[in-house]
Amino acid sequence: MNKDHIFDQWQYQCGFTMVELLVTLSLASILLTVAIPSYRTFIQDNLLVAQSNNFASSIALAKSEAIKRSSQTTLCPSTNGTSCTGGNVWSNGWLVFSDANGNGVVDAGDQILHVNAAFSGGTTLRSGLRTRVTFAANGFSSGFNGTFLLCDSRGTTYSKALVLNNQGRLRTETGTGTCE
Repeated sequence: MNKDHIFDQWQYQCGFTMVELLVTLSLASILLTVAIPSYRTFIQDNLLVAQSNNFASSIALAKSEAIKRSSQTTLCPSTNGTSCTGGNVWSNGWLVFSDANGNGVVDAGDQILHVNAAFSGGTTLRSGLRTRVTFAANGFSSGFNGTFLLCDSRGTTYSKALVLNNQGRLRTETGTGTCE
């Protein structure tokens, strides 16, 4: 066996030195330290947007079903998915149903059109005085304008106010409500 040949192979092997490895790991740890808090905020912001869009799509469904069916359709808070629970807390879930007699209660002749489960992640959705939203056959919501406040653990600065007008249009404002 030729000893010079073995030495030549060993001499040309490539790899990282210990100093290069330590520098790389140090840079990676610094970048992660900076990036992780920003990523958490990004995730929380996206969760609020997704939950806001979820509620807005239920409002749009209730309005379109009222027009399509030419009868009242109601959206109300519900924890069990079969009846309205009343109150102004919407983050525990809600349902959309055709309200044939217009009383705002799920009766035997009413059809449940959509059920939404409770929010996750500690997010709350509350309304001022609205315990339900009812759309007439023309697509207008009865009663008065309503504001629904979507909050997470970060408080008022990141809150989203979902404002529903009597024509059934919803607009979103950020940081305008007061979270409890």
